[in-house]
Amino acid sequence: MVNPYNTDSGKKNEVRAMFNTIARNYDFLNHFLSFGIDKLWRKRLIKELKKSNPNHVIDIATGTADLAIMAVQRGIPNVTGIDLSEKMIEIGNQKVSKLSLQDKISLSTGDAESLLFEEGSFDAAMVSFGVRNFEELEKGLIDIQRVIKPGGSIFILEFSQPERFPFKQLYRFYSFNVLPLIGKLISNDSRAYSYLPESIREFPYGSKMVEILGRCGFKHCRFIPLTFQVATIYIGVKK
Repeated sequence: MVNPYNTDSGKKNEVRAMFNTIARNYDFLNHFLSFGIDKLWRKRLIKELKKSNPNHVIDIATGTADLAIMAVQRGIPNVTGIDLSEKMIEIGNQKVSKLSLQDKISLSTGDAESLLFEEGSFDAAMVSFGVRNFEELEKGLIDIQRVIKPGGSIFILEFSQPERFPFKQLYRFYSFNVLPLIGKLISNDSRAYSYLPESIREFPYGSKMVEILGRCGFKHCRFIPLTFQVATIYIGVKK
């Protein structure tokens, strides 16, 4: 297991501390380091999500609520977002308030591996760049499955790894050399953007992730590679 700071406090506590530290620069770095492509990836996820016409969606690891806001602006009636990081939720709430979307988006701190919602509370669940940070991946996915209504779907956007030349080599160089350096200079956290490529390298992407979704109570699981496999959308339906 890859942890942000490699202390004895556990991955969950380290992830919370890391995002609390980089929260103020998180949005800028996301868009800057991905050359803005992350916005296109989120739009594609929302496009897939809307096909199931959900009314109430839970946004796991909502961060600063970028995906939740985009979902509502593109026609999703209600989104409940949770995140481990208090600072990320604070910034998310500021953005929601500025856009006057408080009646459609509700944000709070919460643990994706122990959700405080009743079974079948949501029509769908979405996670963007969050499952990679779970302390126990399958435990989190099983609990997300629990709070989705029967027949509802999960939509996951996560980093993966290009496998073809020359994108594989270029991506690896950028991830392990350029990204950590820029991230450190802007966020003042020497580990946060080194942890990112390390956690991506360890994450079970592609068909392996589809197999995990199947074990966690989802059927008709599939994945959609994006931008030379730099990111991937995973979709599964609750059994």
